[in-house]
Amino acid sequence: MAHIIVINPGSTSTKIAYYEDEKQLWKENISYSAETVKAFRSPYDQLPMRLADIEKVLEEKGIGPEDIDCAVARGGLVPHASAGAIEVTDELVRVLREEPVDLHISNIGAQVAQTLARKAGVKAYIYDPVTVDEMIDVVRITGLREIRRWGQGHNLNMRAAALAACRNDESLSYKDNTLIVVHLGGGITLSLHHKGRIIDMVSDEDGPFAPERAGNMPSFKWTKLIFDKGWTREQALRKIQREGGLVDFFGTSDLREVEKMIDEGSEEAALVFEAMALNVAKCIGKLAVVVSGKIDRIILTGGGAYSERLVSGIKKYAGFFAPFTIIPGENELDALAGGALRVLRGEENAKIFTK
Repeated sequence: MAHIIVINPGSTSTKIAYYEDEKQLWKENISYSAETVKAFRSPYDQLPMRLADIEKVLEEKGIGPEDIDCAVARGGLVPHASAGAIEVTDELVRVLREEPVDLHISNIGAQVAQTLARKAGVKAYIYDPVTVDEMIDVVRITGLREIRRWGQGHNLNMRAAALAACRNDESLSYKDNTLIVVHLGGGITLSLHHKGRIIDMVSDEDGPFAPERAGNMPSFKWTKLIFDKGWTREQALRKIQREGGLVDFFGTSDLREVEKMIDEGSEEAALVFEAMALNVAKCIGKLAVVVSGKIDRIILTGGGAYSERLVSGIKKYAGFFAPFTIIPGENELDALAGGALRVLRGEENAKIFTK
């Protein structure tokens, strides 16, 4: 049996869990106030505090170094990462501290895992970071030489859903089939998995509008709006990243609240909700044409996949492409543990990051 400690740092929390093979024995959520987090200049300055709190939980649970066979963390913003497991090395830790794609608290996850693993004399990994980028060259090109598309999305949950769908359906093979996976969260991202490789993605900046995201918009009108409003870069980014989509229309990112408006007779809510489903379906089509429409399965995952109204709306417009599989929820801890377990069992080889 393999015993795995899983670490998932979030903006105001650290989720940790302990697994025996596939079975989760326990999990804990260490929460921090916004004021506590703001007191630190950068995510890396939080490392001592977060590590100490994790070690305190392990001590309370009676978990010592001898009880850990592997440590795995949510991957940070590694430049152009490959899918799957990446062994945590000093070089990976350095790049996440000094040369990440962007600042994010998940960048400290690798170093937390490495510290715990070294005390146990075992290896540490990150798995399917948000910056997995295996896209083929032709899909990267845009109409401006200075701008190229690149992979960034909810890869951990999307790839875990794809692998789960293939495990649960003997007619599917991750290495042989073509799948489109849609993550329905505060942001909506889609990925095209072709014979074991994520060859294209629709990120939440060029995809459908979502509960919190504005998504892809007419570029002329968006540019004019920024100048008309006199927004700073930070104000414009906040508008499209946190205050767009359903938040902009209705002041909430909760699908249930918008669906309640629909049930109470709001025509605007019904129209916007259907438009969101249609936009998701259009992006499924956007990925389908990359493989000439030859899709074996469409998988919907994330918290939004619990909404029967959203799922049925997407099926209504995109159902002709391929059969659907619904795997609701964001099962990040299970996905991390499952990836590490495959490495420990020799079913998957961990990669060594090189810049």
